[in-house]
Formats: sequence, C-alpha cells, structure tokens
Amino acid sequence: MTGNRIAYILMLMTLLTTGCKKILDIDSTRTVGEKNMWNKLEDTRAALVGTYALTRAALVDNNAHWIYGDVRSGEFASPTRQDLKAVINNDLSASYPVMDALSNWRRWYAVVNAANIFLERAGEVRVADPRYTENNMTVDMAQMRFLRAFAYFYMARIWGDVPLIITSHDGTFENKPKDSKDRVLAWAEQEMLKAAADLPYKYSANDIQQPGNYYNEDENRWNGVLVRKLTAYAVLAHVAAWQGNYPDVASYTKFVMDNYNKGANSYISTETLCAPNGFFYEKKYNHLFGFNFDYGHQDGTFTGHLEELTLAEPVVSKSLPDIYMTKDSILSIFNEDKDERFYLDTLGRPGPERYFANFNGKYPIFSKVKVIMAATTDPSFRMFSSAVVFTRLEDITLLRAEALAVLGEREGAIVSLNTIRELRKLKAYDELVNGDLINAIFHERQRELMGEGHRWYDLIRYNRLRPNNQKFKELISRNGIYWPISPTILSQNPLLQQNPYWN
Repeated sequence: MTGNRIAYILMLMTLLTTGCKKILDIDSTRTVGEKNMWNKLEDTRAALVGTYALTRAALVDNNAHWIYGDVRSGEFASPTRQDLKAVINNDLSASYPVMDALSNWRRWYAVVNAANIFLERAGEVRVADPRYTENNMTVDMAQMRFLRAFAYFYMARIWGDVPLIITSHDGTFENKPKDSKDRVLAWAEQEMLKAAADLPYKYSANDIQQPGNYYNEDENRWNGVLVRKLTAYAVLAHVAAWQGNYPDVASYTKFVMDNYNKGANSYISTETLCAPNGFFYEKKYNHLFGFNFDYGHQDGTFTGHLEELTLAEPVVSKSLPDIYMTKDSILSIFNEDKDERFYLDTLGRPGPERYFANFNGKYPIFSKVKVIMAATTDPSFRMFSSAVVFTRLEDITLLRAEALAVLGEREGAIVSLNTIRELRKLKAYDELVNGDLINAIFHERQRELMGEGHRWYDLIRYNRLRPNNQKFKELISRNGIYWPISPTILSQNPLLQQNPYWN
C-alpha cells in the first residue's frame, strides 16, 4: 500500500479525535493528501478498509457498544467506577469524560462522511483504472451504502432524531437540524435493501454476484470480515424490530434462516461460544455482522473489548471487574437445570463455568467472552483480541420467535425458541413451566445474548409490547430511552436542540 493510501486511512481515523466548527465536528477529508486518491484500484480498497475501520472504532471507542447495550440495562453492577454507576442509574448527563464521549455522535458521522465520499468518487477509479471492474465497484458501493445506513440505524437507537446527511462536504457548510427518527430509520431500511440486492453471500467464492477473487485475495481473507447478503437481511430484521414492524421482522429473519447455509453459517455449540479460542476469536462466517481484532495481524488491543469491563481475578490479574452481575441476578436469570451456559447443581455448586467464573467469590466474573493474548504465560499481560459481533444466527432465530409470537403464529414461535433452548440443552418450552411465550422468548434472549450489546434495546421492545413497568413506560413516553447530545455538538450548531428529556 502506497504512502498516499496509508495517509488516507490515517486521515479517516483522525476524524474520530479532531474537532472543528462545522455541524457535526467532522474535519474535511478533501485535503491536499487526497489529490492522489481515487485513481487506482488500490485507492478504493484503502478507502473501503478505512470505512470498516471507522465503523469498528465507532462501536468500541470507550467500550461504547457494551455500555450502550449492556451496562445501561442496569443488570450489571459496578464496584468502583462512578461513571458506569451513573449509566446504570440512567444519570446520563453526569459530568464524566466517558459520558461526554458517549453523548458525542462525531465518530458515527465520520463513518457517514467516509461512505459518502466513497459513493461519490468510486466512479472516478472506474474510469481511470481498467482493473476496477463494474462488478467490483457495484459490490464496493453496496457495502458503503450498507455501512452508512447501519451508522444511521445505530445513531437513531442512541439519540432518536439525528441530522440525515447523504452527501459529503468540503470546508465550512451550513448547520443542519435534526431529521425525525422515523424518517432516518425508513431511509436506512431502504438503503439496506438496495445494498442487499447487490451483495454476495460470500466473497472470492464464485458467488454469482461477485465472481473471481475480490481484490485479488482468496475466500479465507474475507471470511466473516465484509458485509454480505445475510448481513444486510439480519440487520434489516433489527431495524424492523426497532420500528415495531413485526411482519417485516418475520420476513427478513425467514430469509436469513432459509439461506444461512449459503453463507457457511451454522448454530454454535455452547462450548464453542464460550471457549477462549472459540466463537469470538478471529473472524468467522458465523459472525453475521462483526468486526474482528486479529492478534496475528498485530490487531489485539488493551481497550475496546468487553473483557476490559468484565474480567478480573482469577481470570486475569486485575483485582476488581469494572462490571459484574450479582449472584441473585445470575440465579434469577439462569434458573433452569442443566443449562450449559450456567446452572447450580443440587449441592449449590456451579456447573461448567462458561458464562461465569468465581461464582462463590465476592464478585462473580462474567467470563463468556475471554480472548486473552499471552494469558497462559503472563496473566498480567491483558491484551484482548475478541471480535465485536453485532448479530449471529442465534440472535436472528430468537428475533424470529419474537416476531412470530407477536403476530400470533404461536407454533412457529415455539419452534424457533426451542431451537435455541435445545442447543443449550434445555427442555422444550412448556407454558406451565416457562410462563408466557413472549416473556420466555425475551428471557432466552437475555441468557443467550448476554454481554453482546442487545439487552437495553430488548428491554425497550419488551416494554413496548408489555407496558406494565410504570417507570419504563414513562421513560419510553418521554423519550428518556435516548442519550443526551453532547454539549460540544450543541455548541457548534444552534439549529440542534437537546433531547427534551435531558433539558
């Protein structure tokens, strides 16, 4: 990769940390260093990889994905970190650096801006370099279209209304007010559908929509790394669920479950799910949408992983975890015998310690995800290499169960629920034992997807369906489910207003 292309990727990454006086705190990417971009095949590859890197950074910066999705649910406790205690208590306007960082949408608009530029300029490479085929450009642009739409979906779940910007800007431009979350989500769904039409099931695997080796690399290079057709439909199911559009959830999840073998995906054993070198290690087709940190490519880090929050002694040499789950909470959630993820035997001893280690200690350690480099030789060397996985087949199966249950298709919902229950060695669903079907489905999602960034959004969907919790009902009605907008962003754009709940 040439110096100019490396500089371009670095330039994209600086968008996460630099400030300016424009609407979204994004520095212009049309700088002198870009004059030599958009001429060659290598330029599009660099820009493509750079946009994926920005998306991964937006997810993991300040452990955002897990704080938004797991910590805010209030089901974990924090022994010492006051900022995490504030999140748990829904005190999101508290004055802590992490809170301000997580209230700032700059890192997501960096993704949007990078994708906008790619979509506007990739055609220049098509004209200038005959190696950049029409198919290569079509597949590239489908990925950029999806990543941009995913960024807006993610922001709409965090902040609600956000500015919808679908063209790049050079220099200073006029401030823009927020667009309604409904409009943003509708646009994101249509963009994902357009992307899905052009995406292959696999790359460099003789897929009819992407023949030959993609960027001259074999299938193993792209396995589980890039957005593909099943990715688009899996995330579309989440978009539709957030909108409460359960007929579309059923349709999108059916597509994934009818076609997952084409993408070399499969259900995962509990042992594989929780093994140190198992599901969360490196890149895999089973990551329907994920971002790997490949230690073999010097991509392990000390931060930006769930393990940074959850692990402590005896798993790693850290005295206290940042977050943990109390014993009472664990036992209320894992309340069925022989659950391969966690259960207590008749003598009160924990079964296989896959989800939790040190259960009988003061702080049970949530150890479901534990990809620790060099831990066998030096436990004090806490470098992690786990992938962040947004969705997987088990998630989609349970989302389908949720949709079918809401739509009154009880038999199909039970079949999907039992697929996961049986996978984890639980008995088939029985209403007399497991209670209301919708409650049982959300309970299974709580167990299966714990620590994967879903719980807060699941709670919102559940409380929309079952508005029995008065406190949560009020939070939804007053839009308190969204985060405040960072004062830094508000100070730069007078057309933006703070989310009313946080005034």
